Amino acid sequence: MLDIRKLALFNKMAKEGGNTVADHLSQMTGMETEMEITKINFIDIPDIKTHVGDEKLIGISIELQEPPHGHILFLLDYANAKNLAQGMLGDMGGADPEQSGFTDMERSAIEEIGNIMTSGFIDGWANVLETTIDMSTPTFTYGPGSGMVDELVGGRDSEMALMFDSHIHALDSDIDVTVYTFPQLEELVDLMQEIEV
Repeated sequence: MLDIRKLALFNKMAKEGGNTVADHLSQMTGMETEMEITKINFIDIPDIKTHVGDEKLIGISIELQEPPHGHILFLLDYANAKNLAQGMLGDMGGADPEQSGFTDMERSAIEEIGNIMTSGFIDGWANVLETTIDMSTPTFTYGPGSGMVDELVGGRDSEMALMFDSHIHALDSDIDVTVYTFPQLEELVDLMQEIEV
């Protein structure tokens, strides 16, 4: 049970997390970047697997090593990842729009972008929750999105997850990134209850 006045904290966490990601990406690419959170939903984990579907996607996941323990998963499709990598590499070379698959430079760029997105998101959360949250090194996967969800939280069938549907706007093109968060909800509620609103 959560005090209804605390519900606004979910919005604040999403906004802070998104803004921190956008600021970090802007600094890194030198381009104006914004992250818009369009929807926040609580969804049963089996329903999330259906929602994500079996399309092959690029996933960047991290594990939270402090309360609210759990996982965060960023999903983006191949074309968006390729565009993001090329935008970051710019004139440095190493990007090849024609090549299927990713060049080594593109892969490095995506990994760096993954680091920025995950750490920025968690920094934003930590600010709102007035705490620090350590996290694991990001893990990169390419495969069916539903399989990634299953691997991270398949053992938590009865639980719900918090889903942020977000869009990163950058590089003169819309890059869609969906963020799925799987915190331990009891721990998250405990942290929220301690915050004065």
